[in-house]
Amino acid sequence: MKKWLIEYREKKKLSQSDLASMVDVSREYISMIETGNRNPSVAVAKKIGKALGFKWELFFKENSNDALHDESKKPS
Repeated sequence: MKKWLIEYREKKKLSQSDLASMVDVSREYISMIETGNRNPSVAVAKKIGKALGFKWELFFKENSNDALHDESKKPS
């Protein structure tokens, strides 16, 4: 489960469908990414990162939940 991703999406007040439309994928694909059943391609990771305001590389960090907390401590 990628709780950090859900938190970023909800912070922007976006539904899974909203985010899916923004990055040109299905709502089901967003759901699978959030639940950890799928990993996004680099291209999709970049689009999601840009849409939600985080570095896309976060998807590929081993302990992404820990990385989220490190990212949130940095000034925007």
